[in-house]
Amino acid sequence: MSDRPIDESAFSSFHVGRDCETLNLSAAQWATAQPVHTDPVEREQHLCSGTKVWTNQPSFRNGDFAEVWQIVPVAPGEQQTAGGAGGSPLKKKLAHEGRPLVMAGMLGCVFVLAAVVAWCYYAASVRKAQLLKAELLDLNKDGFIIRNQAGAVIFSMTFRSGTLDLDSCSKEGNILSCTQSDSGKLNFFIQTVRPKDTVMCYRVRWEELQNKHSVEHAMAYNDSHWYGGAETATQYWPVRIHGEEKPQPFITSDVYSNRNAFGGILERYWLSSNATAIKINDSVPFHLGWSEKDGTLRFQARYEDSPFRPPEGQQALPELSYRVCVGSDVTSIHKYMVRRYFPKPIKVPSPEVFKQPLWSTWALHKTAVTQEKLLRYASDITKHGFTCSHLELDDRYTADYGEFDFDPQKFPNASGMFDELREDGFQVSLWTHPFINYDSMNFGVAVEKGLFVREPSDAREWYSSHLRMLKQRYDVTSFKFDAGETSYLPRQFSTLVPLSDPSTFTRRYSEMAIPFSERAELRVGYQSQDVSCFFRIIDRDSVWGYELGLKSIIPTVLTISILGYQFVLPDMIGGNAYPNRTAGASDDKNSLPDRELYIRWLELSAFMPAMQFSIPPWAYDSEVVQIAQKFTALHENLVAPRVLELAGEVLDTGDPIIRPLWWIANDDEAAYKIDSQFLIGDDLMVAPVLEPGKQERDIYLPAGRWRSYKGEHFDKGPMYLTDYPVDLDEIAFFTWVH
Repeated sequence: MSDRPIDESAFSSFHVGRDCETLNLSAAQWATAQPVHTDPVEREQHLCSGTKVWTNQPSFRNGDFAEVWQIVPVAPGEQQTAGGAGGSPLKKKLAHEGRPLVMAGMLGCVFVLAAVVAWCYYAASVRKAQLLKAELLDLNKDGFIIRNQAGAVIFSMTFRSGTLDLDSCSKEGNILSCTQSDSGKLNFFIQTVRPKDTVMCYRVRWEELQNKHSVEHAMAYNDSHWYGGAETATQYWPVRIHGEEKPQPFITSDVYSNRNAFGGILERYWLSSNATAIKINDSVPFHLGWSEKDGTLRFQARYEDSPFRPPEGQQALPELSYRVCVGSDVTSIHKYMVRRYFPKPIKVPSPEVFKQPLWSTWALHKTAVTQEKLLRYASDITKHGFTCSHLELDDRYTADYGEFDFDPQKFPNASGMFDELREDGFQVSLWTHPFINYDSMNFGVAVEKGLFVREPSDAREWYSSHLRMLKQRYDVTSFKFDAGETSYLPRQFSTLVPLSDPSTFTRRYSEMAIPFSERAELRVGYQSQDVSCFFRIIDRDSVWGYELGLKSIIPTVLTISILGYQFVLPDMIGGNAYPNRTAGASDDKNSLPDRELYIRWLELSAFMPAMQFSIPPWAYDSEVVQIAQKFTALHENLVAPRVLELAGEVLDTGDPIIRPLWWIANDDEAAYKIDSQFLIGDDLMVAPVLEPGKQERDIYLPAGRWRSYKGEHFDKGPMYLTDYPVDLDEIAFFTWVH
């Protein structure tokens, strides 16, 4: 019972019967009420004879009460008290004896009304609770949760920027909608969709109709492991969140230059070991932050202080919308999301690039490359017995950025150089980019034609026409498309056709590779999974660790594979060899990456979809050359055939070529956390050594029968192989035995 004071006015009117009068008692009149004991017949006469009565029962049906209360008439001018100055002793005595009964009646009424109110409140609450439920989803004013079939919470979203007014909510069919929040009018709904028996999806939309600031929801980790999002400089698998980060524009950036930004390959997609996935809609001005303290990813929509812009003719009212889908296991829900929401490549790039390594001039020569150096490089490749899918002539073969011919001082006879390379069996691709120098001969042309940051037709056609001309003049095989991140655009940029989402620039830039896609190479991707070329992870430093080092390669390749980019080029073996970012390097500009690091990097690259050299093996010694020959042959004979088979399947399924261990072990908690092993398809598992000074490592074998590269058989998994020996010229790999 409530401790609140009783409101006497609550008892000022009480109906005793359909044909009887209503009793109206003031507080003072309670003192004159006296019990009248009657049998049912007398009681009926009392009640319907016009006498005003009050009862301590909630109903007078069926004559099942024991007593009624009769009002003692009061003469005009007489005090309405039980014992006035002129009251008789008998009346005083009767009034005194009646007070406990009056109080009992009052308390009875309070109990009855409290019960009625409680019941009404409970019934309303039940109705509201049912209203705010969808299949396995519970909505409240502060957010919503999703449960699995067993009743466990597997997904939680909190509304950070406002709370719903639940009285404004309604439910019609499979749509639960609300029209008010604490900040004003809005369009909010959750629509439940079951696209297949094993998948349940929820379309969520919060659209502000008055508030122009932001909409923010926070997704909790819920003791699960999350994957996806973006390429980052320090890459972990699964995603790790450190510190507190306010939501930042989720757009492509060069993470080699800005190591706290989001990378050049990103998608608005995350996947959880709880068999849940979330895809943020393309229309959202999307910003991403996180909180290590709260264990949340912060999803925010805003236009204020943001490079995002509302579509032309629309107000800058933020809208946050997304889809959450729940499946039976993490692998099956990811397969559903990829098939439903990601475009697929339309063809497989050149098989030769999958089979044979490509050789880049960048890490070896940087911008000092010349005609003489390129010809010598090609000669050394042949002399040391290596194959080559193509040579890649990198930065500064032109006099200025924005030009489309060779610097005559560095390449005095470019046509003759290409003839010689073709005769020796080499194809050549050229480095290209979207930049132009002020002193370039094409700068004035670009200004005159209005080509700077223009999208899509004029600038792209002008640029592509020059690439086609260059390709035709020298019989160039393809191009390495560098940059393309939105971080190179001005903060307040303008384009011929306005871009609501800055990363659309990345998408448009990636499309320029399509005519050259057989051997083309990109390092950026946003909604670009259907561009059928190789996607290179960002440049690596020549170090061991997770920040753009050797340990970051597997997490990065797994991440962009989950985002739908399967034709992966893992950048140059050994890294870029910058003096200040090379393990164990001296100040010598010609210093090499650490020898052991180079060998372990080479071994890992042999099990990636494609291999890329720049620092050549012969820069070290004959043993390194022999190891390199061994692993390039292993790649061509063992890895490439399986990769090409899987690449053909990508066109239909979008499934990764390089897969995490949980792909085949989704009920295995250990498999969700392993970031130093991976699968090629479902049946080839690789476990490289990624630590300096080690010739052994711990290896996790998922359940199943496995045969090691040494011929050993293991069929009692899952199991750990502790300190499994792996020599410097080896990499551990295992084949699943059917």
